[in-house]
This record gives sequence, C-alpha cells and structure tokens, in this order.
Amino acid sequence: MAESEGNGLTLRALVVGALLCACIGAGISYGSNVIGGSLLDANFSTGAALFLFFFLVGGLNTFLRIVRRSAAFRRGELATIYVMMMVACAIPTVGLTGYLPPLLAAPFYYATPENDWADLIQPHIQPWLIPDPSTAEALFEGLPQGAPIPWEVWINPLLAWGVFLLALYVVMICMMVILRKQWMDHERLIYPLVQVPLDIIRGEETPGYINLFFKSKLMWAGFLIPFVIQSIIALHRYYPYLPNLRLSYEMPIFRNTLSIPFFLSFPTIGFSYLINLDIAFGLWFFSLLSVVEKGIFNVLGFISPEQSSVYGVGENSYLAHQGMGAMIVLVLFGLWAGRKNLKGLWQTALGKEGGEDDSGEILSYRSAILGLLGGLAVMGIWLWKSGMSSGGMVLLFLFGALVVYLGLTRIVVQGGVEVARSPMIASDFVILSVGSSALGSAALVSLAFTYIWSADISTFVMASSANGLKLATETGIGRRKRLLFWAMMLSVVVTCASSFWVLARESYLHGGINFVGQGGWSFGRGAQYPFEYVGQAIQTPADSYPGGWIFTGVGASLMALLMVARRHYLWWPLHPIGFPISVIGYPVLTVWFNVFLAWLFKLCILKYGGPALFAKSRPFFLGLVAGQFVVAGIWLIIDHFTGMVGNQLGLT
Repeated sequence: MAESEGNGLTLRALVVGALLCACIGAGISYGSNVIGGSLLDANFSTGAALFLFFFLVGGLNTFLRIVRRSAAFRRGELATIYVMMMVACAIPTVGLTGYLPPLLAAPFYYATPENDWADLIQPHIQPWLIPDPSTAEALFEGLPQGAPIPWEVWINPLLAWGVFLLALYVVMICMMVILRKQWMDHERLIYPLVQVPLDIIRGEETPGYINLFFKSKLMWAGFLIPFVIQSIIALHRYYPYLPNLRLSYEMPIFRNTLSIPFFLSFPTIGFSYLINLDIAFGLWFFSLLSVVEKGIFNVLGFISPEQSSVYGVGENSYLAHQGMGAMIVLVLFGLWAGRKNLKGLWQTALGKEGGEDDSGEILSYRSAILGLLGGLAVMGIWLWKSGMSSGGMVLLFLFGALVVYLGLTRIVVQGGVEVARSPMIASDFVILSVGSSALGSAALVSLAFTYIWSADISTFVMASSANGLKLATETGIGRRKRLLFWAMMLSVVVTCASSFWVLARESYLHGGINFVGQGGWSFGRGAQYPFEYVGQAIQTPADSYPGGWIFTGVGASLMALLMVARRHYLWWPLHPIGFPISVIGYPVLTVWFNVFLAWLFKLCILKYGGPALFAKSRPFFLGLVAGQFVVAGIWLIIDHFTGMVGNQLGLT
C-alpha cells in the first residue's frame, strides 16, 4: 500500500473524528435520556460509531469519489476516524457521564430522615468530589423558569474527576498497547466486533466509485432483515393497529423460580458467526449450564446471606464469587501465557538487546509502561484521598477493577460477545473479601462513588482501545501512528465534554427524574442503590463470609482445569472463555440463543460447503450487524422529530 493511502493521521481526519465524537457524546446523551430511544453506545458493539461510519463511507465518501476522487478520505483516515468514534462510544450514558452528575448529587437529593444519610453518608464525602449540595434538587427536578444554569458549581469537581479519569483511560490504553502483540500476533485473536468497519475500509480499494462492501448483494440481503423487522416494530409504536413482531420469549423452568430467555438479536448472530465453533459452543453451553446451577440452588433453597450485596447477580451471590474466581484465573493465566512476550517488552523498555520491536505500536513500550505505572499511581493516590484510607484496600480495589476490565476485554475480542458483564464489580469484591466491618464509614462511602466508572460497565475504553488497535493494525495508519494515542485522548476529552454538557443542561432544564430510558434508571434507582448499600453496611457491618471464598476457589479451580484441558487436549470440546460471565443473568443470558443459532449455522455451512461457502456467506452476517444499528439510529432520529418516546431498537 502506498504511503499516501496509509497516512491516516491527517488534520482533517482528526477534525472530522473529533466532530463525530462530539455528535456521539451529545446525541447519545440526549437520545438515551430525553428521547428514551436506542442506546447505541450501551454495549461493546459501539453501534453509534457504526451508524455514523456507514453513512460517512457509503454516502459522503462516495460523493467525494464521484466529484473529486483525490478529495475522498483515504483508508488510513477512515481508520483513524472510526477508532476515535469507538473510544467515544465508551463514555456517554452507561460508560461514564450518564452516572457522573446523578451519583454526585444523589446522597443529598435522596437523603431522608428514614435513611439517615445526613449522618451516615454526607459527613464522609470529600467536598472536592461533589458540586454544591444546595444545587442537587435543581439537577433532579429542574431549575425555576428563567433561572441560569449553575455551571460554576461543577468546575472544581470536574477538574478533580478529570484527573482521575484521564489517568484511568491512559492506563487502559497503555495496557492494550502492552498486550496488543501477544493477542494479535501470537494468539491471533479474531476481534469480531471490528470486522464490519474493517470490511468497509477494505472496500475502499475498489477502482470504481462505489465501495465494494456496498456492492455486495448478500450484505444487503442480511441488512434488510433487521431493517424491515425493526421498522415494523417501530411503526407499531406509532400506529398500534399495524402488526407487531415479538422477538423474545421466556420459558419458565425449575418450578417457575427462573426462566430461559429466547431473544433474537441480529448483531449477536452476526458477530458470533465470525468466531471459532468451539468458542461459540462454550459460550452458549456455559450460559445454559449456569441456568441449571441457579435452578438447583433455587429448588434446594441454597441462598447466600450476601444475596442483597452483589451488584448485578442478585439471585445468588455464590455464583458471583464463582464467576469472579474464574475471571481472576482467566486474566492471570493469560498473562502467564504471554510471559515471554512481556519479558521481551520489558527488555525493550529498559533499552536492552533481544527485546520486542515496538516500531508498530502507537506508544513505545517504555512510554506504555511508564504510562501504566504512572496512571496507576495517580489513581491510587486519588482513591486514597477520596476516603480509602488503607493502602491495602486501594491495591485490592485496583486489582479487582483491572481483573474485571482485562477479563471482559479478553472475552470481547476473542469471543465477539457484544453484551457482557462482570460477575462481580470491584467495590463488591473488596467488601465481600474483607468484610464491611474492616473498612470503616469513609472507605465505604468512597467505594459508593466508584460506581460512576466501575459498576454498570457494559462498555469501557479498554475494550474500545483493543478493538481500535486491531483496526489500525489491519488497515495501516502510516508513519505517524504514534499520534493515534493522542487522537484517542482527544476523543475522550471531546466526548466527555459534549455528553456532560447535554446531560447537565437537560437535567437543569427539565429535571433528571423526568428522564426516560437510561436516564430514568441513572437518576432514579441507579443513583440510590450505591448509597443504600453503603448506608446498610455502615449501620450493620459484617465480616467476610467463608462461603464466598469457597465458591471463589471453586470457580478458580474449575476455570484452571478447563484452561489446562483446552491447552493440552485437542479433542476437548469446551472453550472456557464463556464460563466467567455465564453466571450473570440479564442481559448476558439473553444472547445465548443467538450464539447457538450462529454456531448451528456455521457448523452446517462448514460441514456441507466448507471454508469456501463460509467465506461467501460472511457478507450476509455482516449485513445483519450493519442493518440493526443503521435502523436503530434512523428511528432514534425520527423519534426526536416526532416526539415519540422509547423505540428501543438495537438493544440486546
């Protein structure tokens, strides 16, 4: 490829990427809170980026190629823009800013004589963490008509949180730089979630005017299936007399104590078709196996006393411990398997001979290691100053958080899982490991504020960075690839600013408690839960429960056995990557049926048509992905202009 084709870090690419990131930040914040429509950033699929990219390449770039071919965006530029948008999708709503304003004000707005938060929680909040408490009511209920928005009260807390979040994002990107060569070159992970933009960018090699991706009849056949079906569902919301289509069904089992969901998700089918058969089999098999385990526990009445404390796995916290043990082994085993590469990387960072070549990375290995260590140091000091008075507690929390982020990222890039959650969040990991009685009130309140960035993490910058580095590696950014790191950081800053501005403005104008969709949760129950849990833990402190440690050990042991069997026995049919997340109920369990369908389709196609038929059928399944997010984005825009609330298309 000519250098001009690979020179992607141009000024116009950065400007266009930044503008589209601003659109993602503002548009997603408005759409998910005011309109209550599809959450195009809710999962790892980064649907908003794909929606905008589809029209950027298929529309604008096609027009530029026709008018003046030299003016069209080159492949490297398109890769740069998409990487920036992927990072942007990890920040609005569930990624970060959707929780930041409400959780900072919630301990004051929701304080009542009954919950006694004024005495239990408020005295332990560091004043530099929060805006003026007297403005909390205005954020949740709206300002009086004509009153100015009090932007000045946010200056200090945003500066304080900005230091922490920039350190967090630097750590995430640096870790992905460190692991990129091991995952891509040595283990050859597939990265299914970037295959659609990869095919679109590669389609720019066409000598004609139309991108090769958009010329594929099979792609359009797959595209039309979700586009038509989801449009029928959306039109039914406008005109109830039109037929409606149900894409979900739940089958009750185990004496109606739980149910197995059958939910049709076109993107999940598309992504899962790209992964290896053994991985797909492991994903749906372990999901169903966890249902059996939960059912047996329910029938036997085997309930943990920690049940109410675990975020996301309320049915039985034993399963959360089991999954967390498996997640720890997954991460540590992966680092051990890449020890040779990590050793070479360390030698390069120290300037010794025999190390790994870092010329193809967006950061030198020395910069990546310094960024990782420096970022962790800033995060540790910040957490300590926020109330985690014990250094051991800070280290334990950071360990739990990094295990969650690394484990989920590995599952996403290897298993193509667009919907994944951690079996346990970092704050629960700390509290359940040592007991709330060992922490103290200030530390518990500090842990409550970590829910902003480490609780409901259905997407985050580390996973977007991993997929972005794959896209950049496959398409070629050019000689100035080291600038891509700064392009990603620019994306973070622009998206944080635009999404916060829209969310805070709409909150003060209309009241956050009046939001619909995701905003209804983040300003309502989602804002109260952390402090309810903390208030209960302060009032009734408890020691760690031995049963939890036993199940952590069980999960770790089973995961270790599965990984050893996978490594040493070629005939072993179960890939263990689905085991850590299988214990999560909704929404992870909702994807099992789609993974099963994709596994079955691919099994039959390979058996009767071989690799040739698989390659020919691939555009159809990529079309399923593109069609879902394009139709979701289109109806989100239509809903804005018509005032319709809640066409939540594209959700898993």
